[in-house]
Amino acid sequence: MTLIDHTTCYAAPRSTASLRQVYNVWRSRCALAALDDAAQNDVGLTRVDAQSEAGRPFWDVPKTWRM
Repeated sequence: MTLIDHTTCYAAPRSTASLRQVYNVWRSRCALAALDDAAQNDVGLTRVDAQSEAGRPFWDVPKTWRM
């Protein structure tokens, strides 16, 4: 009889981290799109800049964000 150890899964942490990153990018871009003009001005963005960033696909992130 062969016993399979399900606790040793090396792919799970990587895929979990990737899903978490996708969710965080999506959530951040949604929050950016929801900012009013005064809040965008506080962070140094124009409406066009914020809409442009919020409209980017979730996989389009800086290399420093990638795992």
